[in-house]
Amino acid sequence: MRKALCIPMALAVISLVFFSASCAKKAVTPERGPAYEEGPGPEDTGITGRTGRYEYEEDAYRSTVEDEGFREGTYGDKATQRELTAATRNEFENEDIYFAFDSAALSRTAQEKLREKARWMKQYPTVSAVIEGHCDERGTSEYNLALGDRRAESVKTYMINLGVSRSRLVTISYGEERPIDPRPTEDAWARNRRAHFVIE
Repeated sequence: MRKALCIPMALAVISLVFFSASCAKKAVTPERGPAYEEGPGPEDTGITGRTGRYEYEEDAYRSTVEDEGFREGTYGDKATQRELTAATRNEFENEDIYFAFDSAALSRTAQEKLREKARWMKQYPTVSAVIEGHCDERGTSEYNLALGDRRAESVKTYMINLGVSRSRLVTISYGEERPIDPRPTEDAWARNRRAHFVIE
C-alpha cells in the first residue's frame, strides 16, 4: 500500500521539477521603449549610417581643403565684425543642418552646407558661433540631450577639420526643449532634428 502511494508522489515531484526548470529558461526581454527620431530630415540625402559621430569621405574632404583653401588665413578677403549686416547674419544662422533617425551622421547635403558656413567664417575671422543640437519630442529627455550633444559635436568637428579654429566654436544641447515646430507630425519632427548656429 505504501509503495502504491509513493510512486504517484514521486512522479508528481519529478513533474514539478521539470515544469520549474522550463519556466526558469523563459527570460523576459525588456522593451526599448518608443522609437527615437523616426524618418529622415528634409535635406537628408546620402546618409552614410546610423551612428553618433560625423561621417564623410576622407579623400573628398582632403581634396576640398586643398582645392578651396579652407585652412585658416587662406580664404578670400577678410571682413570685420562691424561689416556683418543683419541680412548676412540671418542668412548664416537660418541655414540649419538636418539629421536622420537617431543619428548624428552628416549627410552629403549637410556637408555642403557646412563647407559654405566654413567659407563664411573665414570671411569674418572675428566672429564666433554657438552650435545648438536639437531633437524631436520622442524619447526620454536624457536620451535626447545626449543625442543633441552628439549632433552639435559632429558639426563642430567637421567645421574644425575644414580649418575653422576650435576656439571660435562652442556647442550646447537643448534636446527636445526648443522645437522649431511643436506639432506632433513627421514633418515637424524632421524639422526639429537639427543643428542650429547662433553668432556670438
